[in-house]
Amino acid sequence: MKSSIIDSIKSLPPLSKTILDVNKVYADPDSSVNDMAMAIEHDPMIIANLLKAANSALYGFAKEINNPKQAVMLFGMSMTRSIALTNAVRKLLNVDLQPYGITPERFAEVSELQANLIMQWYKKIDKSQADKLYLAAFLQETGKILIASEVIEDDETTSFSSEVELSNNISQVEKMYVGVTTAEVTAKVFEHWSFDDEFVAMILHSENPSNAPKEIQEYAFALNIVRTIMPINNPLSEVAINFGLKKAKDAGYDTEILSEAIEDIRHKLESK
Repeated sequence: MKSSIIDSIKSLPPLSKTILDVNKVYADPDSSVNDMAMAIEHDPMIIANLLKAANSALYGFAKEINNPKQAVMLFGMSMTRSIALTNAVRKLLNVDLQPYGITPERFAEVSELQANLIMQWYKKIDKSQADKLYLAAFLQETGKILIASEVIEDDETTSFSSEVELSNNISQVEKMYVGVTTAEVTAKVFEHWSFDDEFVAMILHSENPSNAPKEIQEYAFALNIVRTIMPINNPLSEVAINFGLKKAKDAGYDTEILSEAIEDIRHKLESK
């Protein structure tokens, strides 16, 4: 990994007290929805993003949600933590994704789509695994923020974005320009922030799941498949979906369950 990227990771500020409180509540088996609501109540940006998510078509709640505690109750502890963490991470990293040809808003949308797809898919396979994968899917593209910064610094934005626009394998483009992939950088970022080893490993090995340790291999395959179906340059295209379904079949998944999850996401997006 380039020393400049390593230096950028080492210089990242610590996570906020709010996020530390959220993680503490989440890790406590005796904590309640009230505790989680209290942990976020003094952070208006987290509350704004939580309410925005609660009222989006992707989650399909029946009525408008305008109370943070109500949103926490509907989302549950795991999803609330994921949304809070994602918001905090982007705020700390100062998002500029021009080299990838997308706005910060679009980047956030695709990350949310990846998280929603993995939840829709995995809740029919194993709910406990779905909760773990939801956060990882939400955050697995984080490394693109630092890679984009490096590309801008090297004055290669135009050529990089041209390659990304046409590519079916963005990781290859990243490797060619900066020597690392999003998965590698993301894993280093969350290692720096002392996330648990399993979380870091599942993201790191999502680039090449076949070589992942047995205990996290399924997680790595799931993240890779979702990222394949929803690449930031062309999420849910027919090519991306077909490629992702083939990967799922080769990995031993029931592709009918995944196809149903994809159609559910598509239906929600069309109804927006």
